[in-house]
Amino acid sequence: MSDGSGSSRRSSRGESVVEDWGRSKGRCGYCQSPCCTSISHGLCADSLTVDDYQDLLDRGWRRSGSYLYQPEMERTCCPSYTIRLRAADFIPSKEQLRVSRRMQRFLDGTLDIKKPVELMEDTSKDTCSCAGNEVSSLSTKESLSSNNGKKNEADQFLNYLSDQIDNAVFIFKESWKFLCDIQLPKASVKKVSKDKRKLLVEGSEDLLFSSNIAFQIAAAIRRRAQSFDNHELTLPGHSAEENKFSPKVIADKLSSSLYQLAETSGLLIKACNGHINFYSSTEQSLSDGSVQQVHTVLNESAAGCVSKKGCSKKSSEQPQGKKRRLEIHMKRSSFDPEEFALYRQYQTKVHNDSPDHVTESLYRRFLVDTPLVFVPPTGDGTVPHCGFGSFHQQYVIDGRLVAVGVIDILPRCLSSTYLFWDPDFAFLSPGKYSALQEIGWVRENQVHCPSLQYYYLGYYIHSCSKMRYKAAYHPSELLCHLRYQWIPFDIARPLLDRKPYVVLSDFATSQNGESSPSQVCENVVEVQHDGICQDSNDLCMEEDGEMIDPKCESSDDESGPESSDIVFTERDDSGISNILIGWERSRLRYKDLRVFGRTETRDLESRLHRYMRVVGAELSERMVYSL
Repeated sequence: MSDGSGSSRRSSRGESVVEDWGRSKGRCGYCQSPCCTSISHGLCADSLTVDDYQDLLDRGWRRSGSYLYQPEMERTCCPSYTIRLRAADFIPSKEQLRVSRRMQRFLDGTLDIKKPVELMEDTSKDTCSCAGNEVSSLSTKESLSSNNGKKNEADQFLNYLSDQIDNAVFIFKESWKFLCDIQLPKASVKKVSKDKRKLLVEGSEDLLFSSNIAFQIAAAIRRRAQSFDNHELTLPGHSAEENKFSPKVIADKLSSSLYQLAETSGLLIKACNGHINFYSSTEQSLSDGSVQQVHTVLNESAAGCVSKKGCSKKSSEQPQGKKRRLEIHMKRSSFDPEEFALYRQYQTKVHNDSPDHVTESLYRRFLVDTPLVFVPPTGDGTVPHCGFGSFHQQYVIDGRLVAVGVIDILPRCLSSTYLFWDPDFAFLSPGKYSALQEIGWVRENQVHCPSLQYYYLGYYIHSCSKMRYKAAYHPSELLCHLRYQWIPFDIARPLLDRKPYVVLSDFATSQNGESSPSQVCENVVEVQHDGICQDSNDLCMEEDGEMIDPKCESSDDESGPESSDIVFTERDDSGISNILIGWERSRLRYKDLRVFGRTETRDLESRLHRYMRVVGAELSERMVYSL
């Protein structure tokens, strides 16, 4: 919570006025089981100061538009823990560094990208068909020029083949969302010696190169499956007899997406018992190290789409080596037709939403409307140059809007709410890249505004594989929902591996950082549903934030306040007497109110007790409880 010295500052930043929506329940947006239920407490904010919302975040609340919600952890099917990262302590992983380097190469013009076939289905007939199923890494000529001469041309060609398999792996990974948080290995193509060819079946004389990447991918998937109680992971469209996600099935899928490479390289590419094999289609073999043949194949591969009908125009429009400019604009939350068009494209192509469902009113309600009171910048170092409030962070490449991050900038953190992006730029991993940029923003602005220290990633749901990526930003912390203490993720992870719901502060370590495994097993709280989450868009959920529909079904025992005539009983009001009440444009403490009418509606006192319990005594005395 904020210290007392900030009370005058809070008063100058406006006031928070909230309406109690009670407890609500609805179908869970994180798992597919129809019997799973999400239960949460809800508030609707007419206005909300950034200081109060910061403190609500630190009690497990989040917002979707003007609706505030806090999961009821012990009853909801997918417990959601608030996760944050101290930006100054962030240590990027190898994968995160690769994302940054890939973007830089793209901007430098050394990364030539073609769209995957699934993103081109709705494009015009003039679009180059040979771009299908390929997200090429480095153009061949530039790959050769960037090589400092330490490898000969034959080795460079093997690296080129490996890059093309990596592109196919990328598409394979994007096709199955549960693979998003699995770190898949890089491909390696090896030359097959003549002696080995003699040991193989007849007809293998033309076998030149081979890769065993399918075996490595299958092993990675198998390790992940073991973490889910050994439940078998299956690949739709294949029978059980084919051993789903076996090396053979994976190799077949990858080799089928390399048809463009086969056309440009002059090689035959086939899957054989889990291996991806490259065969010579000419009488001259590459395996003898013929430099001239390597040159021929490389030049044909570099020509790529240019040799195809209808592709020369596209190549001339984006010549290799063209530098691109990325601009990141911070703007206050407001409706922008260009942003809405991008959001609509994102929801329909990435989440397969019906265009009729992606309406402007829903977009405004979830991602534009905000109750946060804007705080303009100051020169005293207490507010950053952009101010505090709700913002849209636009990513623009050469004048084209490619991504929008919806964020809140608060006194102690940047809170990420949602991200939507142009599907044509999926190869740049915009979700990961925007997270790195947001972390960097906090670190940069902390110099001028020392209170800014943290990056909040929303909710972490260990039982939902799609949400586990958030823990990849090290070193992160999870909020204990009971005592509101921050627990290092490294301590929380083994607990959540056993059960999806635990009181994390029960296992907070002593200064030596050790915890008792036996204590963990005895004290973990069991919940009814242990299902693995699959991505759902019913509640507008996405990787950089969560959305919830405020029109959830009301619970049977507590529905939202609707009556204007309230009964003030003579019952004990101990503990709630200082709650700030908004009544007929007045601001009064509950203890100062008098009985003014009687009806047979709900008991206000019981609602105030629940309200104070979920927001805390300090906030209940600071925010205005609207009647």
